[in-house]
Amino acid sequence: MEKWNHTSNDFILLGLFPQNQTGLLLLFLIMLVFLLASVGNMAMIHLIRADPHLHTPMYFLLSQLSLIDLMCISTTIPKMAFNFLSGQKGISFLRCGMQSFFFLTMAGSEDLLLAFMAYYHYMAICHPLHYPIHMSNRMCVKMIIGCWTVASINFLAHTFYTLHIPYCRSRAIDHFFCDVPAMLSLACMDTLVYEYMVFVSTIVFFLLPFLGITASYGRVLFAVYSMHSKEGRKKAFTTCSAHLTVVICYCVPFTYTYVRPRNLCSPAEEKILAVFYTILTPMFNPIIYSLRNKEVLEAMTRVFGVLSSLKE
Repeated sequence: MEKWNHTSNDFILLGLFPQNQTGLLLLFLIMLVFLLASVGNMAMIHLIRADPHLHTPMYFLLSQLSLIDLMCISTTIPKMAFNFLSGQKGISFLRCGMQSFFFLTMAGSEDLLLAFMAYYHYMAICHPLHYPIHMSNRMCVKMIIGCWTVASINFLAHTFYTLHIPYCRSRAIDHFFCDVPAMLSLACMDTLVYEYMVFVSTIVFFLLPFLGITASYGRVLFAVYSMHSKEGRKKAFTTCSAHLTVVICYCVPFTYTYVRPRNLCSPAEEKILAVFYTILTPMFNPIIYSLRNKEVLEAMTRVFGVLSSLKE
């Protein structure tokens, strides 16, 4: 592991890939995913804004999900790519704090937002008469404001505390961004109490919403199977399964990384798990919520002139 000047407040990021041709190839693949995720999420945001048919509460929530994914992947990947290509691994103390804060805020907001979207499906199918009351435009705005406010306040406190921990070892973070678990391994003080607070935040922002999402989609499937035709049941099962797959790929690796004790963590394992919730999920979300959605495909035809054959 590289050494670092202890008199400096800056950190170094050891990165995700080795500095060789294999690492360069893997970086190329990551940048391709980054490009697909960025284009896909920006297209979803523009599509929902431009097409009046998508000016509904559900698609307003979906546009916010695309915005969060776009900001989340932009927080980590460009810096990682720059460090690899330039051979520089340093990141300033302030930028490390900002990266950690924005990433955690986006992550917490996204999980809460996914829970609200699952609640939308539950209300629309299981309680259609109450849907206009519980899922109005005003309620969606309150949901969005609540997600951003609660997540930003909570993770601002975490970021502030993390940056004020005394680091008496090397300031080399064995990760590709300033992730809290990786930073805690460098602390020269007992962080058990703070790790407990991280555990509580992870339960509140990730595990509980995940359980709520699973219960909501389970209730939706039960309602659909009791009311609709075989074709309708198959479509509902496919849609719910796709949504749950994305949620699992996002929540499970994140929760596992943040709740387990520090002495059981492997830096390599942490980085592999982080790929799922920082890189892959932002690419999958626009695919799952657009290409499998008839209304979105029709809007793509109207706005972008996409071939109507995509809707089949």
